[in-house]
Amino acid sequence: MEHVEAVVIGGGQSGLAAAHALARAGVKPVVLEASERAAGSWPQYYDSLTLFSPARFSALPGMPFGGDPDRYPHRDEVTGYLDHYAARLDAEIRTRRRVARVTAEEGGRFRIEVEGGATLTAGAVVAASGSFASPYRPALPGLESFTGRLLHVADYRRPEVFAGQRVVVVGAGNSAVQVAAELARKSATTLATRAPVKFARQHLLGRDLHFWLTRTGLDAAPLGRLLHTPPAQPVLDDGRYRAALAAGLPERRPVFTALDGDTLTWADGTVERVDAVILATGYRPHLPYLADIAGALDAAGRPRHRDGASPSHPGLAFVGLEWQRSLSSNSLRGVGRDAGRAARRLAAHLARR
Repeated sequence: MEHVEAVVIGGGQSGLAAAHALARAGVKPVVLEASERAAGSWPQYYDSLTLFSPARFSALPGMPFGGDPDRYPHRDEVTGYLDHYAARLDAEIRTRRRVARVTAEEGGRFRIEVEGGATLTAGAVVAASGSFASPYRPALPGLESFTGRLLHVADYRRPEVFAGQRVVVVGAGNSAVQVAAELARKSATTLATRAPVKFARQHLLGRDLHFWLTRTGLDAAPLGRLLHTPPAQPVLDDGRYRAALAAGLPERRPVFTALDGDTLTWADGTVERVDAVILATGYRPHLPYLADIAGALDAAGRPRHRDGASPSHPGLAFVGLEWQRSLSSNSLRGVGRDAGRAARRLAAHLARR
C-alpha cells in the first residue's frame, strides 16, 4: 500500500491552492481529482459565465492572471488559467481518481480508498472537493410532480435551448439573475424569489468593489466563525441587471405557491403552463467520503471545523467552504489565504508526528 505525506481531495481552485500551500510549507502533496483535468467545476459552468471580480483580484497564490488586470475573465479563461496553474504546480496530480472513502487509522494516519481499488495512506488529508456535485434543491411545493423540464443551474449551458419557451428561474443570487437575464432575450422568463433582489454597485468612486473590499480588509476579515447561517450575498451589478429587471426582462415575482403537472400557481392565484423550471439555488459541501470518520461531519453531512481545521482530527483540514473564514473563502481571490493557514497547521502536525 502506498503511503504519502498528504492527500488533497479535489483538483479545482481549492485543491490547487491547498497543494501549492502544502508544497511551500515543505509537505509533498498528492492531489486526487475525479475528472480528467485539474480545473474543478469551471469547465461545466454555463457558457456565458463571467467573473464578478476583475482579473487582478481573481488569481491563486504564485501566479497572476495574465492580460488586462481590470477585465472580468470569462469561464473559459478561468479554466485555462487553472490548467496552466496545475501544470506549474510542484505537486503530483492524479486525475480520474474519485475518492470513495476516507477512514482514520490508529496513530493519526488516514486511509484513502479510490474508486477502482487503489488505496493510499497519508498523515494529512485536505478535503477540497467543492460543492458543484451537490446542487441544492429546495423543497418547493409540487416540485416532485412537475412534468416540464426541471434542472439545476449546474446543468444549464445556454439560452438557445429554451428559445420561445416559458421559463421560471428560482433564486436571487448572481447566477440566478445572470441566467434569467440572458434567457429573457430568448424566452418568456420569470425570476422567482422569496424577496426582492438585492443589488450591490460594481463600482464605487471609480473603482471596482473588490478594490475597496481589499483595501479595507473586509475581504479577509474572519467573519465566518461568527456566522451560524451564511448571509445571502447581493448581486454585483454595473447597472445592466437592475435595468433588465426594471424593464421586465426578466420579470420578478414571489416564488410560486404550487406546481401541478406542467402548470404553476403564483401567489396572486394566477395559473399558467410552464415549460421549464431552473433552480439557481446554490450548492452544499460534497463530502460523502468522510462519513466514516467520527466527528468529521455533523448529522446533516456538513463539515465540523473552525477556520477549516477539524476539531476532532488534527490531520484533517477543509479548504474552499463558503464563509469558511471570510466572505472570500470560496473564491479564487480568497481561497489561497485559507489554504496557507491550513497548510501551516498540517505541516506542524506532521512534524510533531
